[in-house]
Amino acid sequence: MPQNRVKYRLHIRKLPPSSTAGQGNDLLVPLDHSGKHTKANNAQSGSPLHKVLSSQAGLPKADPQLEVSRAIAGKVKRMRNRMDRVGQVGITTTTTTKELEMVSSQELASTPPRGWNSYDSFIWVITEDEFLESAQIMKEKLLPKGYEYAVVDYLWYRKKVPGADVKSYGFDVIDEWGRPVPDPDRWPSSKDGTGFTEVAAFVHSFGLKFGIHVMRGISTQAFDANTKILDVRTGSPYEEGGRQWTAKDIGIPDRRCAWMDKGFMSVNADLDAGKAFLRSLYYQYADWGVDFGKPTVIYRNYRAWFGIKIASYLQQLHALGQHPILYSLSPGTSATPDMAKPINGMVNMYRITGDDWDSWGDILAHFDVARDFAAANMIGAKGMLGKSWPDLDMLPLGWLSAPETNDGPHRWSNLNLDEQRTQMTLWSMAKSPIMFGGDLRKLTDELMRMLTDDALLDINSFSSNNREFTLFTSNVSTAVKQDDRVRTKQSRRHLTNSKTSNTHSLGLTTCADAKAIGWSAQALDRDLEHICWRDNPRSKHRAPFCLHKRDSLLAIDEDITDKQRYQGKVNLLASDGKDLCLHASPTQKVTSKDVKRGFFSPCRWDANQMWELNPNGTLVNSYSGLCARIDSFEDNKAVTDVARSWIATGTPDEVYVAFFNLFGDWATITAQKADIAKELPMTKLASGSCRGIEEWTGQDLGIVGDTISVSVPSHGAALIILTCS
Repeated sequence: MPQNRVKYRLHIRKLPPSSTAGQGNDLLVPLDHSGKHTKANNAQSGSPLHKVLSSQAGLPKADPQLEVSRAIAGKVKRMRNRMDRVGQVGITTTTTTKELEMVSSQELASTPPRGWNSYDSFIWVITEDEFLESAQIMKEKLLPKGYEYAVVDYLWYRKKVPGADVKSYGFDVIDEWGRPVPDPDRWPSSKDGTGFTEVAAFVHSFGLKFGIHVMRGISTQAFDANTKILDVRTGSPYEEGGRQWTAKDIGIPDRRCAWMDKGFMSVNADLDAGKAFLRSLYYQYADWGVDFGKPTVIYRNYRAWFGIKIASYLQQLHALGQHPILYSLSPGTSATPDMAKPINGMVNMYRITGDDWDSWGDILAHFDVARDFAAANMIGAKGMLGKSWPDLDMLPLGWLSAPETNDGPHRWSNLNLDEQRTQMTLWSMAKSPIMFGGDLRKLTDELMRMLTDDALLDINSFSSNNREFTLFTSNVSTAVKQDDRVRTKQSRRHLTNSKTSNTHSLGLTTCADAKAIGWSAQALDRDLEHICWRDNPRSKHRAPFCLHKRDSLLAIDEDITDKQRYQGKVNLLASDGKDLCLHASPTQKVTSKDVKRGFFSPCRWDANQMWELNPNGTLVNSYSGLCARIDSFEDNKAVTDVARSWIATGTPDEVYVAFFNLFGDWATITAQKADIAKELPMTKLASGSCRGIEEWTGQDLGIVGDTISVSVPSHGAALIILTCS
């Protein structure tokens, strides 16, 4: 087949004088990824960031028009080469113009972000050609429906060689400053030291936006190599107090990532050197052309500076004329509205669940947490330079891989069609960001119809007053089967105490939460002190829930020089006979359902197993800064929800009603029109005539009377669109 010529339509204009605004700000960016001011970087030297840098560091200023011309010429040449290799034809783009004309007044995430993430289908082993092929498909099939972010998930810096996996050590590619850079074997365009610059340019040429997943803190490899820290203001090693600072000065080994403890650890950003390292990371991402940053395991630890500093840097970059970077946090598990309120104004989307995979249990786990965030008015609240959105995680639909693996086994989603519709309906009604996770190269017609359904996407983007609705009935009369019992405490992990018949569930919350108060030290045994949770005061004869207390391993280790830091910190054991300690975060990346499997792990020299009892009765974790909260419920009184409902409004004439059948058989779910009208008094429900259409089946319900009643399949959803006059 003959190769068609790729056409480009390019526009060059001088940067506006206002692009120099911000001089005097300490936001400075190196001219290349090595931190050296080289001749090769003159292509970017006319940028607003360079003007700030040159004005403060004595560097030469460049002609803006020459800068634009060179940058465009370089992008065109690289994209032509890339498109020839991947086989793309007939592309016309004005992306460079769009990038140059972005202004600081642009609002980020005015509607829930939408896109594709590589994790569910590739885990971490995706290659450059696979990603760019996926971006091409995304441009053709999903971009017209608002799916604009193409995101590379984690470990893009890890070499895919024998012995390398999610938990391995020593296979990551880092630069001389200890910063991860793409594996050049999987991402060959990065071999010249430009990182993701060419990949981002290619993605931008399709009208898409480019995103990456990043880990919190500094890599263990960088710490062990004791790499120097880049000072982006000078392009040289960071100096303070007459010496150069290194990775071992800022890394915190006892705050390693709980599910990748050989990979990354926290950075001490109370130090200016720590701030300098974080600054160098995020300026590098902006220099690459990243539009979407997804740092993981952060807002679980929101009390720290980390999220605040990153958001501050991104705001400064944006204010100086750099293209905006949407900021997405991924906490792992244990999210609550109280935890999110201190940070949601500094981000644009933030995960509120564990990793969602293709199981019915994972879908069920999202109902309570979605309800809670809606009730707390967190949907579409003020975010960083725009709005913020609670994120229910990406959609595990279509052709998938297996979690924590390298190459599969791959499979079609385990969710049946009705369960997939339930997930898509809940995500839309809760206004969650919609990030598709399946393999774009294997999109089926049915999946395409679901992902591009106009009504659902309109609801997701433009509806208002979204909330759970409880005034409905279900005609399920059969005894509830054990498999259909729904314990919807999504962000809880469960344990049993041998002295009680109760099951207790542990959650993490802010220490200001009154529900975290209730811990005390008690001497229940002659030799051992315990830390106990006060139970329901009406349960006078029930033994309290207690954990055995001992000094933390870090506090008693003879090799630890900074012992004062760990004084008062304790380990909490399930019993005095087993060396299993209570931890505040999972030891591995887990799905929503996995958080129910227990939260004791072998005792280690690790801050996530260190706790401190405060005088006010709160029990704070040294790793997260959050406090433990215990809920209890009888074993024989598991929650047996069989149905749920959500409501929302659209235009002044539209009302949306969703019914969810969580039971293992067909059910008829009914709501009174008057009850919905009371919940949504701004609509015409009470006074007008309303016609209903069920979206999934296309059933015309006609003019609805006093009741709205629909038969819903097992694990399925009905979405009724009411148009009133």
